[in-house]
Amino acid sequence: MPVGGAALDLVGVPMPEESFTAAKNSDAILLGAIGGYKWDKNEKHLRPEMALFYLRRDLKVFANLRPATVLPQLADASTLKKEVAEGVDMMIVRELTGGIYFGEPRGISINENGEEVGISTEIYAAHEIDRIARVAFETARKRRGKLCSVDKANVLDASVLWRKRVTALASEYPDVELSHMYVDNAAMQLIRDPKQFDTIVTNNIFGDILSDEASMITGSIGMLPSASLSESGPGLFEPIHGSAPDIAGQDKANPLATILSAAMLLKYGLGEEKAAKRIEDAVMDALSRGFRTGDIYSPGNKLVGCKEMGEEVLKSVEAKVPATV
Repeated sequence: MPVGGAALDLVGVPMPEESFTAAKNSDAILLGAIGGYKWDKNEKHLRPEMALFYLRRDLKVFANLRPATVLPQLADASTLKKEVAEGVDMMIVRELTGGIYFGEPRGISINENGEEVGISTEIYAAHEIDRIARVAFETARKRRGKLCSVDKANVLDASVLWRKRVTALASEYPDVELSHMYVDNAAMQLIRDPKQFDTIVTNNIFGDILSDEASMITGSIGMLPSASLSESGPGLFEPIHGSAPDIAGQDKANPLATILSAAMLLKYGLGEEKAAKRIEDAVMDALSRGFRTGDIYSPGNKLVGCKEMGEEVLKSVEAKVPATV
């Protein structure tokens, strides 16, 4: 179904009613990257990105899971020293439907002095914090049992409540080690010692920024999938990268983040863990066989385009080759 820029070109709106209805009635949603220079000057409500906001809001997908894993085959692709990047394996759990991106009041107005002012409101209710914290605790429990909650409780009242609620829930998860970190320190620690993190939980805006930072530790934003989950109803699965309009149509894009998003869809959206593992193993096998798109290329490997990379992964899927790690 068309969405974003494609929908704007077809029917003049970024989120057609038919597309939303199909999404809402599905078991899971695989979303392609949207947007491009062509629509940058559109009014706000006609920007491709608004489709994302509508989908997240109306499907109530409040929990965004973004893994950042440095694969052994790609440790040299990271901009960090190999000894810092190697072995990084974290999950960032971002609250997706609250906070400053959705809070009211918001907008641009004129104050009593006749001056333009812009207003955005960082606001969280207790139930919004509790439900994302539970997802994070459950996620940490299935991983290495360490959860770091990131906030700005030394300045922001919303973060004071955030820390209070997350701390209160910790007693229900005695097997998970909870720590707290201010967001400015977390941004530094992700670069200094990323291996200290297992699972991170944070609000909408901090999660937006930190997950992009974490993605670059892996060597390329073109490698990372994400899942956005609701309490009930279909999840939304998408690569964390944008549509890269500068290389569109040139057979240069890295398809692995989208392929791995399909694996997350199978795992978290449909409960098909074996099928998900088969796709993940196929990606690892294609990398182990030396195939690389331009964003993750290093000397000694074979540079391929988007299409060929996808075909090599498909060969590995069909061969059911176990990952060679």
